[in-house]
Amino acid sequence: MSRLALLCILFIGLAHSAVAQNDADRILGIWVTGKGNARVKIEKIGNRYFGKTVWLEEPNDSETGKPKTDTENPDPSLRNMPRLGLRIMKDFEFSGDNKWKEGTVYDPENGKTYCGAITWRDNNTIELRGHICGLSFLGRSDTWKRYTP
Repeated sequence: MSRLALLCILFIGLAHSAVAQNDADRILGIWVTGKGNARVKIEKIGNRYFGKTVWLEEPNDSETGKPKTDTENPDPSLRNMPRLGLRIMKDFEFSGDNKWKEGTVYDPENGKTYCGAITWRDNNTIELRGHICGLSFLGRSDTWKRYTP
C-alpha cells in the first residue's frame, strides 16, 4: 500500500474520531430537570460524563433555614453533605447513536442509585432514564431541557 493511501486512511480515521467526540461532548452544559426544580451541570472527566446539582429551587430547609442535605443517603457518614453540589450522575459513556450508557443516577429524594441511560432528543432536550439495574423495564424517564439564562 502506498504512503498516500496510508495517510488517507489515517486522516479518515482521525476525522471520524473527532466527529464522534463532538457528538459525545454536545451533552456538556447545564440542564433543567423535568419538574424545573433543579439544574444539573453535566461535565466530562476523562472519557466519562458526570452530573452535579448546581441550582435548587429550594436549596434550604424550610424549618431550619439551613442548606438541604442528603438525609436519605444509605451511608450515614454522607447524610450531612449539601444537596447543592451533589454529584447525582456518574460514569456515563457515549455509545453512539445519540446515547450515553453504563452510568448511574442517584436520587437524593429516596437515597437510591439506579442504572441510567441518556438519549439525545435535540440541541435543547435530553431524556434521562433511571432503572433498577438488570431490569430496564422497571424505571422512569425524565425529559431535561438545556438551561439558557
